[in-house]
Amino acid sequence: MKKKLFTIIATYFLFGNLFAQVNIEYRIEALLKQMTLEEKIGQMNQLHCEDWNKLKEETEKGHVGSVMSITDPNLFNEIQKIAVEESRLGIPLINARDVIHGFKTIFPIPLGQAATFNPEIVEKSSQIAATEASAAGIRWTFAPMIDITHDPRWGRIAEGFGEDPYLVSEMGKASIRGFQGRSLHNPRSILACAKHFVAYGAAEGGRDYNSTFVSERRLRNLYLRPFEEAVQSGVATIMTSFNDNDGIPASGSKFLLTDILRNEWEFNGFVISDWASVIEMAKHGYCKNGKEAAMKAVNAGLDMEMVSETYINHLPQLLKEGEVSLSDIDNAVRNILRIKFELGIFEQPYIQDEREEIYYAESHLEAAQEAVEQSTILLKNENNVLPLNMNNIKRILVTGPMANAPHDQLGTWVFDGDKKYTRTPLISLQEQSGHIIEIIYEPALSISRDTSKYNFSKVVELAKKVDVILAFVGEEAILSGEAHSLTTLNLLGAQSALIEELANTGKPLVTTFMAGRPLSIGKEVALSDAVLYSFHPGTMGGPALVSLLTGKVIPSGKLPVTFPKNVGQIPIYYNHNNTGRPADGNETTLYQIPIEAEQTSLGNKSYYLDAGKDPLYPFGYGLSYTTFIYSNLQLSHNKIKKDDTLEVSFDLSNTGKYDATEVIQIYFRDIVANIIRPVKELVHFDRINLQAGKTMKVKVEIPVSKLAFWNIDMQKVVESGQFELFVGGSSENVINTKFEIIN
Repeated sequence: MKKKLFTIIATYFLFGNLFAQVNIEYRIEALLKQMTLEEKIGQMNQLHCEDWNKLKEETEKGHVGSVMSITDPNLFNEIQKIAVEESRLGIPLINARDVIHGFKTIFPIPLGQAATFNPEIVEKSSQIAATEASAAGIRWTFAPMIDITHDPRWGRIAEGFGEDPYLVSEMGKASIRGFQGRSLHNPRSILACAKHFVAYGAAEGGRDYNSTFVSERRLRNLYLRPFEEAVQSGVATIMTSFNDNDGIPASGSKFLLTDILRNEWEFNGFVISDWASVIEMAKHGYCKNGKEAAMKAVNAGLDMEMVSETYINHLPQLLKEGEVSLSDIDNAVRNILRIKFELGIFEQPYIQDEREEIYYAESHLEAAQEAVEQSTILLKNENNVLPLNMNNIKRILVTGPMANAPHDQLGTWVFDGDKKYTRTPLISLQEQSGHIIEIIYEPALSISRDTSKYNFSKVVELAKKVDVILAFVGEEAILSGEAHSLTTLNLLGAQSALIEELANTGKPLVTTFMAGRPLSIGKEVALSDAVLYSFHPGTMGGPALVSLLTGKVIPSGKLPVTFPKNVGQIPIYYNHNNTGRPADGNETTLYQIPIEAEQTSLGNKSYYLDAGKDPLYPFGYGLSYTTFIYSNLQLSHNKIKKDDTLEVSFDLSNTGKYDATEVIQIYFRDIVANIIRPVKELVHFDRINLQAGKTMKVKVEIPVSKLAFWNIDMQKVVESGQFELFVGGSSENVINTKFEIIN
């Protein structure tokens, strides 16, 4: 009976969804037949809400398909009423906003969320962001950003999930699930937008908006992977990137938008440009003017234009001249209407004002705190300085420009978060321990860029009187994000000098970094007894960091991106190709070279004389207050076929004194292949909770199909041959074994 009932339910959902989609397609065609050319092009036009009178006028004419950044639901309902009740066909608008890592309750920046190696955290943060944003009338966000980058000089590294295509894909899919929910019809769901399509993270020199030169094979093996996964997971919209790749701007690339996205991947949503990126194709030198830009964008397959209005201004004339086709315009409108029907805004166009009940809900704040706790990385803990034994501490000095910086703690891309809700480390420490421990606060520096050392003598004298120093340094929120590229990753201002002064006091020094990118912090790490790294943590950073410092929570975050020693090592990333002369760590350094040494290339290898081959910290790195040991690595098969599944098992032992969580990581290497393959590639990760003193047998199943790549013939294949498999707590600290894939 139960089996029969399940079959009936499954059949209902299968055919119910099919009938619903057929109904949507019927409604699209019926509406399309009624639309004038101007109304069709209007659906392809997104406007910002800067000119309210113009927005009203254009909406009434049916010349607007989407609006941006109306955050008062009552104001949005006003413009929506014009679209639904006063325009000729009553097609509702979609209200969009950049909701990147929270709307009111701000979570860690996406790079920080990636450090959790926990897709559930990412999904929950996006779901909460959708709940809060939809209460303000927003039904579409321009997130997640799933660009892969190897360059922390690029400010937008903060918005993404790091350097690894598998990790970025898993986090991107989780974010899409969170934003879009089980059904877009749910008024608390919002459209996700996978961006930036594609290779934007490879911008030359880390300079924003700049050119990229990525081959098709590398596009497919690296940069396109998260986008294909996003499409397969049902992302509603995709945004083109600002960059040109090999001379073709993304907003005018038929290869990307039609050949790959539509024909190969069968994407069923719609594509939007980035801000004015259509007209910017003229600045690139790819088009003479806005008219030609509109023509090339439509012909490439770009459905909706953001703010620059070349479509509305030029498409009618371009159609008359035969430069664009009506079928391409109709297809763009179909794609847009399809999402509007799926979103349910024809039936529910207006928004209820529920902001007071939803913003900063207690459950939202709890989730935000948990995200910080799981995302913070312990980089160093000499002599087990952490966790702090609060029973043996009478006085603590809290210092540094980030100790009580409620605005900067929120991070980049925060338009709607209110700093008055931010819980800083200083305030949280005072609340949790101020009644039993004397908390002395002297910031020494006003902001991260402050170069004045005026207060240094004062802070040093205070440091001499305390049991431990907690220094909070890093970078202000505005120093990362879009258009905030840097040529140096050193601590700015006099922060490094402050750390040096504090270290010279001889008192235990715990340094916590809050930043939007990896910084080159080798000097400061060496001077500190313990180091925590928190990518801008958001609203609840304070209580989370205090819980980590005091041992209420054990650190479990892992680096989602490689930390260089200095900018001269960039690009540096773990999944690089091998070379004909790979370095092994035993190379001659700069100061070992004899005076007047003879010139020779014999025995030379690929490394830097002054920095060696290794980064400051590798991908996946992160310590705990306990220790984990991996052992007894076994495979189900030493030889396995391409369509089989490989079972990996190993023992994980918690050999310390704290119950804790370890992020296990499994990597592989295709030793000899049709093209050169990376020295390691992440294929699985998981968070394992383990009690102190216990050992767990961990078993993981890995489909061999996950080892596929695009080969020399531009075919996606799993090749036969020898493979190496690595298991460990980072990309470097691993145990390994080998297996063979056979035909």
